Amino acid sequence: MLKVGLTGGIGAGKSEVSRLLVECGAVLIDADRIAREVVAPGTPGLAAVVDAFGKDVLAPDGSLDRPKLGSIVFADPEKLAVLNSIVHPLVGARSRELETAAPEDAVVVHDVPLLTENGLAPLYDVVVVVDASAETQLDRLVRLRGMTEDDARARMAAQATREKRREIADVLIDNDVPLPELERRVREVWAGLVRRTHTERRPAGGSAQE
Repeated sequence: MLKVGLTGGIGAGKSEVSRLLVECGAVLIDADRIAREVVAPGTPGLAAVVDAFGKDVLAPDGSLDRPKLGSIVFADPEKLAVLNSIVHPLVGARSRELETAAPEDAVVVHDVPLLTENGLAPLYDVVVVVDASAETQLDRLVRLRGMTEDDARARMAAQATREKRREIADVLIDNDVPLPELERRVREVWAGLVRRTHTERRPAGGSAQE
């Protein structure tokens, strides 16, 4: 099994890259999706979030109002840290369960938005970073996700810098490019990951740029 950590700034296009990797044959473990599952109605995770932030973060149907919670935590590093202390251990436990269930020869891609921020690079054999300029990120968040510019900038500022993400990359995927070029690059990266599956592991304290 090859454990791949996939990350990138919000709006960089990491989800598109993960989709393409799945098409190639990767087993995907999506931290964002798991983060939604662990705070679903009736879970201990949601109860802990409500204890920390109050019932105002609940939607009328009792589910978590993620936009409301996001507007609270992404503008306040201390509140974001509280939320992370609740959600991250739950996500980590579920991710390990899914990884254990994967085939022994699988390329398992962990899609982890905050991989850089939480110092998780050493957990993976290969770290793949999806990179895009701040201008591209902002445009996508406003134009495609409907965020206000202020909200988009706050979410970008709450994450690691572009430079910090690039520092931990074993493989860098430029997503300031048209989709056909991104698809070509992802296929190229996939071929490299398959070659590494049985022959390479992440060297201690080092990286190998693809």
